[in-house]
Amino acid sequence: MKRTGMTRPLDSLGRIVIPIEIRASMGIDIGEPLEFYIDVEKGFMGIGKYSYGTSCKLCNSIQDLSYFKSSLLCKQCILDLKGNVGVTSTPVVTEETANKENKVHRSTLQLLKMLRKLMLEHPGAKQSEYAKWLGVSQARISQIKKLL
Repeated sequence: MKRTGMTRPLDSLGRIVIPIEIRASMGIDIGEPLEFYIDVEKGFMGIGKYSYGTSCKLCNSIQDLSYFKSSLLCKQCILDLKGNVGVTSTPVVTEETANKENKVHRSTLQLLKMLRKLMLEHPGAKQSEYAKWLGVSQARISQIKKLL
């Protein structure tokens, strides 16, 4: 689980807006049911897409289900697994996943100094360019700019 750095307040009716970036990355559409998870001891609450109780563990289909090792799988996913459709023996390492593994975590103070220097050198650059140069998200650049 990772922090997004995004915060949203509850309104007077106890509602919260889920940022579009999070909805897009999770594949959540408007009107789609969500499920809440909580850990009272740790004070944690999570939200995920709701799968209708009895659905395929791999594709969320609700038709032609079979129970296999404490999970429900649909007929099509079983056939795909039997035929090795979309199955790889080892994880595929792309440039993006390799960069994530080698990601260097810098303190906010370090990022603040680096961003200030870049802004002085390239005053007309876009926020996305700063994010690319520093290896962080645009949301993180926005947070750091607020500290400047």
